[in-house]
Amino acid sequence: MPEGILDTSTVILLDRLADSSQLPSTPLITSVTLAALAVGPLVAEDQLVRARRQSHLLFVEQNFDPLPFDRDAARAFGVVSSSLRRSGRKVAARTYDAMIAAIALSKNLPVHTCNPAEFSGIDDLKVVPVEMADG
Repeated sequence: MPEGILDTSTVILLDRLADSSQLPSTPLITSVTLAALAVGPLVAEDQLVRARRQSHLLFVEQNFDPLPFDRDAARAFGVVSSSLRRSGRKVAARTYDAMIAAIALSKNLPVHTCNPAEFSGIDDLKVVPVEMADG
């Protein structure tokens, strides 16, 4: 696959993936993932965890140019929300994932994720499961 969006779980677990060939040749992230990663260092109670999260955030900021949640994504968010509601899932509990899915739909890109169940029930979204290495 030439291009694809890495969701937040995949970005966090990049160094623990079983097989990097499961990733797109051009991996992309969204501004939503960057926002979620920015929270990590601020809520960490342990200095070592805070430093690790801050380092990972800086790595991501330096290596990715995030796709924005723009007008097209906002429109696609309506599709994602209605899909989730029809499947009996609460949109509010999945807001970050729903916004990532909306950006993916608006760009016609697949989402590569370590947590494919988080994206179940979203009409027309291509989800590519990414496996973590054991241990």
